[in-house]
Amino acid sequence: MALIEWREEYCTGISGIDYEHEQLIDQINGIYALIDDQSDRQLVIDGLGDIYGSISAHFALEEQMMEKRDYVHYEEHKADHLKLLDDIGDIVELFEKTIELDSNQFKQTLNDWFQTHFATHDSKLHKEENFITHDQIDEPTMSYLIRKAKNKLLGRVKK
Repeated sequence: MALIEWREEYCTGISGIDYEHEQLIDQINGIYALIDDQSDRQLVIDGLGDIYGSISAHFALEEQMMEKRDYVHYEEHKADHLKLLDDIGDIVELFEKTIELDSNQFKQTLNDWFQTHFATHDSKLHKEENFITHDQIDEPTMSYLIRKAKNKLLGRVKK
């Protein structure tokens, strides 16, 4: 299966959002590589936890931005974020419980999840004139948000 590559259709025109989306692509491609290399399962689970943490932090910042700007579709968009987080949590659980992994199917599941992220409310949100600028956040705060979300997911999955 081909790795996900950055395409123009993913571009929002907001440098911070585009950077976060490119990082997500890199993380997913890292999971593909780990699976292709038949790496230790815990490395894959940890990498999936990183994806969950990154996307959770990304969503939290996006939601702050929507609230701050009184975005009319906020509740609907936030519900979509919760579903996407549940879906990646389910993907992690599926990987953890699978004894004989169909690597192509698993990679396709990850790819489909990623495509859903862009096909949902995100494209509509970032075309709003109100959202052309992206609120910046410092690196320690972002790292904290990612670590907190990842630990929450991995703690839930291992129970």
